[in-house]
Amino acid sequence: MTSRPDIATPSGAPPLLAFDGTLATITLRRPGVANRLDVEDLRCLQAQLAEVDARAEVRVLKLQGEGRHFCSGFHIGQVGGEREGAGDRFDALADALERARPLTVAVLQGGAFGGAADLALACDFRVGGPASELRVPAAQLGLHYYRGGLERFVHTVGLPAARRILLAADRLDAAQMCQLQLLDRVADDTAGVPALADALCAHLAELAPLAVQGMKKHLRRIARGTLDAAELAADIARAGASADLQEGARAWAEKRGPRFEGR
Repeated sequence: MTSRPDIATPSGAPPLLAFDGTLATITLRRPGVANRLDVEDLRCLQAQLAEVDARAEVRVLKLQGEGRHFCSGFHIGQVGGEREGAGDRFDALADALERARPLTVAVLQGGAFGGAADLALACDFRVGGPASELRVPAAQLGLHYYRGGLERFVHTVGLPAARRILLAADRLDAAQMCQLQLLDRVADDTAGVPALADALCAHLAELAPLAVQGMKKHLRRIARGTLDAAELAADIARAGASADLQEGARAWAEKRGPRFEGR
């Protein structure tokens, strides 16, 4: 396993990126302030996502936070020009996370608040437990949510639920998140959330990367009405001619688990 160096501050430490074979993990490390994100954290996360995308061997990215909560969003106490650009920075970060080449899993052992709710929505899968909750208090702070976040909420939960979350600033508990399909796996208790997330990541890492990564890209584009038919056809042909497809067929016939190599 390899990881990036970090510099601790009084409120905690910057996000940590670690690699372990086909799995990359980004950990938010300011548990004393519910893993809120400073401007430098947003820059750090952008760079980490770029590094993850550049490593072809990475098939799954897990995004998690230390302590009770996933993340409380942007540090609202950072005023002036830095705060003015927070929405744009969050927008760019969430878009990069949504477009990330590997499959992405958000671990929501507790709260996802403010812009962090959008980061969770930008992931392909979300794992939670009884203490999971989601709340966007922008309307109570006088903040106008940014375009990408507005679109993701409408695409993910539909307009009526998006109104509840963004206009009424409703708090959603774990049961309500499940009803809106905001949680894909739910542990029986909070202590079981990390293990459940690890099991999902291990399962996803075993799937055929060419097929999965292609389908992820095109599902997103279909949902947004931006499908490129020629690129879809090329990705289908690439997977169809791959050694992975031959391995999958052999493994199915031999009643064993496939060993995909992404080629």
